Formats: sequence, C-alpha cells, structure tokens
Amino acid sequence: MLKLKILNMIAPSYFLGVSFTTMILQSFVFIPTIFADDFTRPWSFSGSHFTFFLYISANVLGNYFLILWYPSESIHSSRAFPDEPLQPGSHFCKLCSKVILRRDHHCFFTANCIGNRNMRYFLMFGWYTSIVCLYSLVVGVAYLSVEYHLSFENPLTFLTLLPLSFFHFFFSMIPSFQLFLVLMLYIWLGIGLTCAGFCCQQILLVARGRTWYHLKKGMPAVRCTPWGVNLQDVFGERWLLGFFFPIPTVHVDPKDKWY
Repeated sequence: MLKLKILNMIAPSYFLGVSFTTMILQSFVFIPTIFADDFTRPWSFSGSHFTFFLYISANVLGNYFLILWYPSESIHSSRAFPDEPLQPGSHFCKLCSKVILRRDHHCFFTANCIGNRNMRYFLMFGWYTSIVCLYSLVVGVAYLSVEYHLSFENPLTFLTLLPLSFFHFFFSMIPSFQLFLVLMLYIWLGIGLTCAGFCCQQILLVARGRTWYHLKKGMPAVRCTPWGVNLQDVFGERWLLGFFFPIPTVHVDPKDKWY
C-alpha cells in the first residue's frame, strides 16, 4: 500500500513534467528550427503547426483538470467507516479514502478515481495525450534529421537508436541534448501507443455498460442497455462539442444511483 501511495504522488509530477518539457521543446526548439524560414510570417506553415500543438495541448490539460474538478465520489463518504456496506455499483478506494460511484479504476497520473462523473474527461484526456505524444514524436524525428542529420529511412532504426545513442554519449561522440531528445522520442512513443490502445479498450467497455472494476472481478454487465445509451450516458448530449473542446458536457445528479 505504501508503494501505491508513493506512486500516487510521483505519477502526477511525472505527467506534468513531461507535458511541460514537451511544450518547451515544441515551442522553442522543434518548430522554430524546422520552419526557421517562415516562422515570422503570420499565416506560415510553422504558425499552423504551432496553433495545432497549442490546441491539442489545451485539450490535454483542460480535460486533465476537469477530471480533478469533477471527482467521481458518492454522497456518503466512508473515510471514517471503510467497512460499512456499500450501495451496488460502488467501491471504496483506499488511496482516495472515498466511496466511488460506478468506479472504473484509479488513475495514478491524476491521483484520482475514474467513475461516473469524470469518465468522459478521462477518455478525452487519454485521446489527446496520445495525439500530442505521437505528433511530438513525428516532429522530434524531423528535428533530429534536420539538426543532427540522423536518418530514419530504415524501419529498424528505432530498435538501435537508443543503445547506440548511449554508446556514443559515453564516448563523447554526441552531445547530451541529443541523447535527451532520443529518450524523449521513446517516452512519446510509449505514452502515445499506450494511451491510444487504452482509450479504444475503454470505449468498448463503456459501450457495453461495463467497467474495469467489474471486468476484473468477473461481474456481469451493470446494466443491459443499448450501446448508444451507454455512450450518451458518459459523453452527454453535447458529445460533439466536448470532443473538440475541454468543456463540461455531462450533467450528473449526485442523487442518481447507477445499478
């Protein structure tokens, strides 16, 4: 339990640190270098890339803070009595010390449980995080190709890039900043693919009216309703607006129970 509590404190710092580093690299290193010729023009190609990056980053951070702003907890907290009977569809989280209504899982990167009120924001957070990481990966590869003349034509380059970069660094053959950028490429690749896969799996569970908690416990579907109803219950009636902008779209009555 102590290890989980430590992870619960470290993971948010890790996410915010990677986000801040990515924003600095994109804003002041990658885009100005790759598009150095037309960066000062108002409607240049670089301006379009920078605007797109700010847009997807705003969605990541906006949905991240919406997860925190709308915590998924029931009215009755079990902080003082963790062993008291729980209503169906609820679960007591030891890390949050709260009863979570329609609990799916505990997200260490937000130090919060994902449940009835913030599932939509969590899905959008994961989706746009995947886009930011994979986009940063592509731009980072372009920067390394332009600045350090690295070739990525061979599809096996990523299998040897990291060990060769460490080898060259220890023998003072490449600068430390180049090694740092190579490490960031692998971080972006790992986070991007993980978030994309997890979001797809999570949407399938939502459409089937299930959660990770019930799936792990081998419990049947919480309710047998059409997939469209289940998706609308999570994304709300203004789902299209919420898909493009980090705004609240789901109204949840705290008196409602989800059985």
